[in-house]
Amino acid sequence: MNPELAALHPYPFEKLATLKQGCVPPESLAHIALSIGEPKHATPGFITEAVMSHLHGLSVYPTTAGTIELRHAIAQWLDQRFHLGGHIDPMTQVLPVNGTREALFAFAQAVIDRSAERPTVVMPNPFYQIYEGAAILAGAEPYLLNCTADNDFVPDFASVPPAVWRRCQLLYLCSPGNPTGAVIDIDTLGLLISLAQQYDFVIAADECYSEIYLDENEPPVGLLQAAIAAGFTDLSRCVAFHSLSKRSNAPGLRSGFVAGDARILKQFLRYRTYHGCSMPPATQAASIVAWQDEAHVEYNRELYRQKFDAVLEILSPVMSVAKPAAGFYLWAETPIADDEFSRQLFEQFNVTVLPGSYLARDTETGNPGSHRIRMALVAPLEDCIEAAVRIRQLIENLSSNVPGEPNE
Repeated sequence: MNPELAALHPYPFEKLATLKQGCVPPESLAHIALSIGEPKHATPGFITEAVMSHLHGLSVYPTTAGTIELRHAIAQWLDQRFHLGGHIDPMTQVLPVNGTREALFAFAQAVIDRSAERPTVVMPNPFYQIYEGAAILAGAEPYLLNCTADNDFVPDFASVPPAVWRRCQLLYLCSPGNPTGAVIDIDTLGLLISLAQQYDFVIAADECYSEIYLDENEPPVGLLQAAIAAGFTDLSRCVAFHSLSKRSNAPGLRSGFVAGDARILKQFLRYRTYHGCSMPPATQAASIVAWQDEAHVEYNRELYRQKFDAVLEILSPVMSVAKPAAGFYLWAETPIADDEFSRQLFEQFNVTVLPGSYLARDTETGNPGSHRIRMALVAPLEDCIEAAVRIRQLIENLSSNVPGEPNE
């Protein structure tokens, strides 16, 4: 077996299952899950219908590069959404993928040069654990940048020593951030693109939450947008990852794309051809109509705004928690250790959240997820409100040292 498999950390939800072992929540309270970032809003009917009406395509092997129609639809969406001025070629700079998780992992395997001395992958901390696993299994060393309140939860890129940039082969960005919801501004992205040119590394921007934002007048900026603004019209060393899972409430569709530097995507396509991961024809057809429609995405954002407003009204008086710029997570402080808070919340009130320390790694300055929880506001509005009421009750009980009583 690959010896690097032994270096992988347990997945956060594996640790969460262990934490909950032996807990018996009250039967009188229905379980509410705020732990997994799986959208629960209905998948738009026109996407489902497109899948069903194209099932005849099952008799044909799909190409890894995807149909011309899909690549054009993606390129058009990118151009309109991120103001690329036509600087995106659907034939050479767009590649459909089966969701960003698969692509983010595979990308490191294709990009990292194992023969180099101490190949390094720079990434945020806390992070989507795929980044770390991808780096380790590609034979690279993860270099973590803590995201704390002091830096508005954006990694302190200025703290990275030149020696690390020289070893860096890949930089993972997550903007809007998971779990913090922080958005990296265009000036910072421009600086990182300049560093990538100077030190010859690739930027992989995970932008799967880019279409869930709270201010319609301030959509999050994207890596490709920043590259064009900085004059890098060839999108050199820049690759962005997008998905329909969050944008269109279609996590089961497993549809996304990567776009950017044509030279890199040419080699990534070669890797994926051997990897055997072409997108099914029916999925491609449904993806085309999904990328061409914005009305359902605007409606989706409004549903999340309602939930943020309602939940924060309940929790803000008793908990240090702020509305994020984007995404559907709340990254809230806890009055006791995050794992103990999460255990008590489940045991006493049948609500599941994810301890923040499970999403991060210990560093010399501590674990940036410590004393925080991630709450995914994906459940229906009524369930999110009820969960907030139960969380508040636990906090009030803790502050008065009163054992928890179910909220019936």
